[in-house]
Amino acid sequence: MSKRVQPAWQAPKPAARPKLRLYNSLTRQKEEFVSLEGNNVKWYSCGPTVYDASHMGHARSYISFDILRRILSDYFGYNVHYVMNITDIDDKIIKRARQYHLYEKYANAATQLPLERLLTDQKEVLTQLQVKCDKNTDADKKVMLEKMLQRMTDAMEALTKAVCVGDKEKIAKTRDHYLAEAKDPIAEWLDGKDGANVSDNSVFEALPRYWEDQFHNDMKSLNILPPDVLTRVSEYVPQIVAFIQRIIDNGLAYDANGSVYFDVNGFDKREKHHYAKLVPEAYGDTASLQEGEGDLSVTEDRLSEKRSPNDFALWKASKAGEPWWDSPWGRGRPGWHIECSAMASDIFGSTFDIHTGGVDLKFPHHDNELAQSEAAYNESEWVKYFLHTGHLTIAGCKMSKSLKNFITIQEALKKHSATQLRLAFLLHSWKDTLDYSENTMEMATQYEKFLNEFFLNVKDLTRLVLTGKAMDQFTEWTSLESALQTKFGEAQAQVYAALCDNIDTRSALDSIRELVSNTNIYIRDNKSRLNHLLLRKIATYITNLLHTFGAINGPRGGIGFPLGGGDSNNAASIDQESLLMPYVQSVAEFRNLVREQAKGLKAFDILKLCDDLRDDVLPNLGVRLEDKDDGKFAVKLVDREMLLREREAKQAAEAERAAEKARKKRALEEAAAAKEAQRRINPKDMFISETEKYSAFGEDGLPTHDKEGKEISKGQLKKLQKLQQQQEQRYKEYLGTVNTA
Repeated sequence: MSKRVQPAWQAPKPAARPKLRLYNSLTRQKEEFVSLEGNNVKWYSCGPTVYDASHMGHARSYISFDILRRILSDYFGYNVHYVMNITDIDDKIIKRARQYHLYEKYANAATQLPLERLLTDQKEVLTQLQVKCDKNTDADKKVMLEKMLQRMTDAMEALTKAVCVGDKEKIAKTRDHYLAEAKDPIAEWLDGKDGANVSDNSVFEALPRYWEDQFHNDMKSLNILPPDVLTRVSEYVPQIVAFIQRIIDNGLAYDANGSVYFDVNGFDKREKHHYAKLVPEAYGDTASLQEGEGDLSVTEDRLSEKRSPNDFALWKASKAGEPWWDSPWGRGRPGWHIECSAMASDIFGSTFDIHTGGVDLKFPHHDNELAQSEAAYNESEWVKYFLHTGHLTIAGCKMSKSLKNFITIQEALKKHSATQLRLAFLLHSWKDTLDYSENTMEMATQYEKFLNEFFLNVKDLTRLVLTGKAMDQFTEWTSLESALQTKFGEAQAQVYAALCDNIDTRSALDSIRELVSNTNIYIRDNKSRLNHLLLRKIATYITNLLHTFGAINGPRGGIGFPLGGGDSNNAASIDQESLLMPYVQSVAEFRNLVREQAKGLKAFDILKLCDDLRDDVLPNLGVRLEDKDDGKFAVKLVDREMLLREREAKQAAEAERAAEKARKKRALEEAAAAKEAQRRINPKDMFISETEKYSAFGEDGLPTHDKEGKEISKGQLKKLQKLQQQQEQRYKEYLGTVNTA
């Protein structure tokens, strides 16, 4: 007998799976993502220019990039090396630092200045501001400047009146108000007079240091991961100088009076080079090019140094009142565009995978980065994938610092949590315009509430898995569980496909919403026999996905949103539910026994105490207790602030219902009173008071002439007679009730 052997094994045929595709601004379409070094991804992101508070425009970019970074790393498993810069040398910083330094000196001295001096200064400030307003062609900016002019004038008039009265306290108050209202115009006026005399470098260092620190605090508040490497321009000047020299050596930059400019036309003529890859239609847009050069670099002498209006500064010769560093071309400072090229290349070399920034940086900033980097390395490519986040609007209006139309991150966090802000971003495409409005935030808040209720229900219904006998966690698997498991698998596949499709978190969350709805139906229809393990598996999957998206912070392993926000840097990261629930559960069980006994004895005072414990005491401790019809109860640990808001909303709704009931009652009473008053009118008197309609009446009280003296027509008289007859009937009924009484 021959030896038996194993039969041939048939390998399964792999099913086609979606591949990760990202919208690449270099091609303006979705491209399959293929990293340059296997599973390693080199990623550079443009950071902020730190001269003011971070606003929701910054949040638009940095939350979106944090979401993309987390998904590439934690969902798709890439090893991401993430680098971000801080621009701490820039025309905006120099100008703002100088202005605020001069303004602070002026404001401190203003307490000793006579009113006449302030009035003289104000006239000069107003004249300069009026000229600026007249020259401005932007309608929105013109309106903003005109309002500023009016506020300054009003504030000075108030100060003048206070001086005339001689009230020292009022003078001090109105002087401070004037200085506050006129801060920006005064600062600009002072800069024009004395800016060139500011020579203390610490003035230019203090401002960016302060705002950089505030920026990092804001990012932490938004649960944005810190970069793996942070580069500051002020720490990279030697590398930037070397990078510029490299471009000069390649014949694509030139020195002009101590400044160095990039030769755009020379670059564009080279065979392997192409200027304005991202926005070719913007080639020659001098307005955008000059804006990219900075306010201090578009004077006539600077513009005339260039060989072509398209050329841009790599190195700027510093004037009086500007910080400087030594270079082969003289004292100066780096241009804006060269910073990122030099710093990213210093970390990654001649090419890397991903570069990100806001859509407003496409041209000229990112196009100039590409050109100067390719010129330095004499290569046709520097970055493989350029990703740009969409604009952010405020209630449909363009956000603009110059228009004072922006919301700081800290202001936004006073109204909504970091989780709600992130959900708002997740519910929209990262590359499209996002409107930050009440409607947008209401959608995010409702989605959070929808998920939170699901998590709380699952934890309450499946607590037996954690506290009961080990064998009790396993229940019979039926067709109902099979159906739910199938929907669970479909949802996971849909999420994967959505995230492969340009990180489409909006569609992913739609699939999660459908999965939660299907699970809620399963719970509703099978209350007596639920498969606890399946419910917890679904809830854990959703929780982990929210962790991946950055919507949940803190340690993993639980279900749902952690209490206290889950900040891993404080005590809130402790698993409060495991710690507190046994005690809360004991209180709830005791209260339920007392309540059931009180119901049987009709002890209403005790029932009222039970209700007070549920409605007033426990919510203040972050506990929601829900009584059910069958004598059972559900106990849930919820964020205290959320519970108090729920209670306030419930009380407001009850108050509104009571007010509506009172309004209806009052309306009925008023209608009854009006009807009663109508019954008491003698038919002969019912038209006498209507002098705005009639001018003469007959003995029977019927009108004979209208207000203009014209005789009442027969048809109209007939209608009036009918009305009088109806009133006669009501009056007769009234007299009958009076006589009876």
